[in-house]
Amino acid sequence: MNELKEIAQWIGGHSIHQEMLVNETLPDPSFVSNGRKYVSFSTNNYLALANHPRMVAAAKQGLDRYGVGNCESRLLGGDLEVYRELESRLAALKHKTDAVLFGTGYLTNVGVLSSLVKAGTLARIHGYRAKTRYKYVYLSDELNHISIREGIQMSGANRHNYKHRDMNHLESLLKAAEGATPIIVSDGVFSMDGTIAPLPELVALAERYGAILYIDDAHATGVLGKNGGGTSEYYNCYSPNIIQMGTLSKAFGAIGGFVAVDRDVADVIRLTSSAYGFTCPPTPDQACALIAALDLLVEEPQRRQRLWDNQRYFIAQMQPLGFKLVSTETAIVPVLIGDSELCQNYSKALRDEGIHVDSVQFPATPVGQARLRFMMNAGHSREQIDHVVGVMAEISRRL
Repeated sequence: MNELKEIAQWIGGHSIHQEMLVNETLPDPSFVSNGRKYVSFSTNNYLALANHPRMVAAAKQGLDRYGVGNCESRLLGGDLEVYRELESRLAALKHKTDAVLFGTGYLTNVGVLSSLVKAGTLARIHGYRAKTRYKYVYLSDELNHISIREGIQMSGANRHNYKHRDMNHLESLLKAAEGATPIIVSDGVFSMDGTIAPLPELVALAERYGAILYIDDAHATGVLGKNGGGTSEYYNCYSPNIIQMGTLSKAFGAIGGFVAVDRDVADVIRLTSSAYGFTCPPTPDQACALIAALDLLVEEPQRRQRLWDNQRYFIAQMQPLGFKLVSTETAIVPVLIGDSELCQNYSKALRDEGIHVDSVQFPATPVGQARLRFMMNAGHSREQIDHVVGVMAEISRRL
């Protein structure tokens, strides 16, 4: 305990410590904290669906029918038709034949990536005898989400990072992986930079070298593509080699995570992933709400259109001010500040004006690359965007 107390004292005296808002309402994108109204430019609720009346009504119907919690593993009597319906809908969105539902997106990455390479070993315990013993190696983009890095580490397999979106570096690692089956892992949209993975090139390399390709589409599902199908739909690039992961706590406004795969692979994941078999799924009311969200994705395409209109408008207003925008490809538009303390000062000054923007710094970003992570939302008004741009200009002159 002594070390933990020493660390806590150190955190309290350094800029790594950030005061967290305790909110009375959730951002849609406006919210209330300590009796004051704020506008969030850092919420994952991209389509402003989390409080949509149809999702709320669906969740209430789920509560009335199923109660508050599941309390069972799906392998041991906790499976429900509503979960199977949700998985079928998610699979169709991703152009796959099946999907596997997990409690959260974080749990999905940890649970699948830690178990993929152990599937043969686990099956042998039950009598399976392989014709070939396979070895695996993970090749991961250096900017992948921490849940990916932790899942890979838990797998015990050999692992290497390749430079961000650097296909030449990735190919050199693929060539060096001879004798092992490579598993290439990449975010679809990178959460701290807002950049998009070069999926067609990744698919080409995976097919050339016999690799499995795992795409974390947390920030792309519901956002990218004509119908919100994510990175594959954005590029119109599909392959049987892709395992498509997504979260349900961002654009879909609820909770949960999933992987969309072909049915035979789904069966293996259900039987070998501890994160699926040894815990409860999302509550049934959440599954009901998520089915409503998938309906709304189809029926209200104007939400996604407003999101992109707001993204383009924000960029057009910010660029003349001289700020360095890390990326302008997605709904995540980070503004590079550099110094961590200065970045926090920006965040505090914005908060004083009723605006919430996350200050992101080391270890989430490299030292010296602290940034304000602006995340655009379908619910933002032009007046709110004009206000935040004007405040940013004033803070820049002052600081």
